[in-house]
Amino acid sequence: MRTIIIKKRQRNLRGFTLVELMITMVIMSAVGLAIGVVIVDGQSSWSHMYERINSDVVTDGYVARKKFDVVMRNASREKILLGDAGSWIEVYYYASDSSTVVDRYARFYAADGDLNLEYGQLEPRATLGIDIVCGNVTACTFRNVGQSTQMILTLDNGTQANTVVSSAITHNQ
Repeated sequence: MRTIIIKKRQRNLRGFTLVELMITMVIMSAVGLAIGVVIVDGQSSWSHMYERINSDVVTDGYVARKKFDVVMRNASREKILLGDAGSWIEVYYYASDSSTVVDRYARFYAADGDLNLEYGQLEPRATLGIDIVCGNVTACTFRNVGQSTQMILTLDNGTQANTVVSSAITHNQ
């Protein structure tokens, strides 16, 4: 009778069969592959979003908006000149805090795909410099809206387009 009990125990203590191991391996491979696909897709989406946010179109738009804001806020309210159809804008400002008369000018205009800022002396009229504010410019329009001045700038680098609208109010009398 003892021999029968020992044989039953040996049968109950056996391990996994080869078929069970193969099925488990196939299931684990499918799960691992699915997790890998999700990780790769997430990384690809993140990289695409990062490239869009940090593209030259976005950074150029940010730089142009900041530069326009700074120049317009320092400009005098005395005289703001707009070109035909808003193609350029010219403002006057004080050379320093101790100046008693408006003696400098700044002019924004688009040319050859760039937004340029020309600045100089009023009397006698002399250009002191021209800075390229940003590139990838396809359209740029300036206009007065109430007491503020507005710049509508469209940037396009061939793969991404961005339109920047910036308004500023002059602060100096």
